[in-house]
Amino acid sequence: MKLVADPLADPRATTDPFGPRGSNQSGMRAHNERLVLSLVRQHAALAKSDIARMTGLSAQTVSVIMRALEQDGLLLRGEPVRGRIGQPSVPMSLDAGGAYFVGLKIGRRSADLALVDFLGRVRGARRRVYRYPAPDAVMAFVAEALPALTAELPPDQRDRIGGMGVAMPFQLWAWVKDIGAPQSEMDAWRDRDIQAELAALAGMPVHVQNDATAACGAELVFGTGERPKDFLYFYFGYFIGGGLVLNGQLYTGRGGNAAGVGPMPVPGPDGRMHRLFAAASLSVLAAQMEAAGLSSDPLWEHPDRWNIPEPILSAWLDSAAEGLASAALSAAALLEIEAVLIDGWMPEAIRAEVVRRTAAAFDRLDLSGITPPAIRAGTVGAEARALGAAAIPLSQRYLIDQNAAVREA
Repeated sequence: MKLVADPLADPRATTDPFGPRGSNQSGMRAHNERLVLSLVRQHAALAKSDIARMTGLSAQTVSVIMRALEQDGLLLRGEPVRGRIGQPSVPMSLDAGGAYFVGLKIGRRSADLALVDFLGRVRGARRRVYRYPAPDAVMAFVAEALPALTAELPPDQRDRIGGMGVAMPFQLWAWVKDIGAPQSEMDAWRDRDIQAELAALAGMPVHVQNDATAACGAELVFGTGERPKDFLYFYFGYFIGGGLVLNGQLYTGRGGNAAGVGPMPVPGPDGRMHRLFAAASLSVLAAQMEAAGLSSDPLWEHPDRWNIPEPILSAWLDSAAEGLASAALSAAALLEIEAVLIDGWMPEAIRAEVVRRTAAAFDRLDLSGITPPAIRAGTVGAEARALGAAAIPLSQRYLIDQNAAVREA
């Protein structure tokens, strides 16, 4: 359907022809509201004149939208900015208490439940560490933790919880040998509709996404600093995982598992090819610790506090960096990405060392014909999967389409 030009649009407005565009047709109000919220989130604060210029919408249309969003408690009016000709500019920003979301991360060694506000700040969190993820154990954890989390909000704000996102590895039953779990308990994931069960338990819409993809989504929605249009994202969990952003959109692929980087072939220390899983997963570090007579439990309990002997840690860092560099080169050759972002369940200082060693290993490779991407740290940190889970219902309800393949109960 061809859109009719807005008769109220300012013909002098300068807009990016490839940027987000609004429509002033009556049936497009919901899209325009999402567009305004997306732009305000990206820029922290914007005046209506800024939004009109960016979108091509008329000042009157933008005023109506922003007034409605303010009345709904989603936008917060700032102090007027004076000094220009005409009316003072009034910046609008997101209201942190405008909406809340629940993020559930189901990991191979722990589960995390977080209550996140509209700005992506964690208002409360609970964690359960286990030897392996059984469906009954996960459901029992949520049944116990969710009421305690929601009780931390004032009663008049609890109806602002807009949904639950779940970040979890797909096909958990296929990893029995790797995580040392009973086959029968892992097979239970085949037949359990965990999404429907959680929706019934929580009384809210539930969305499910691959855990590393969700972590990448957290970087896209809640990340700080420069946000590249195209980037490959690595997340260190029990297994290494990844996500892909193309043209500013989270690319999930046909089955929701795009950029599942773990199976990528990379050279090993002996020159033979093996999977990235075997070089850059936390499970590899845990196995090396246990082989040295150390407990690996602190890895899963405290992502901000590790006490690992330097020889063990350094050897693992070198292996992980070499693997990441090779995988990044393959991705750069195929996609011409701007950046490689590295994050994970680890202290910031160790993440910084992974980035440094990966960049050095990448520079040692044959880069002929390759435009090298920037290699840098992600900005969300260890909680990216739980935050990414919460970002799923937020994006579904309040942001322009992120092309994320999710299922809604």
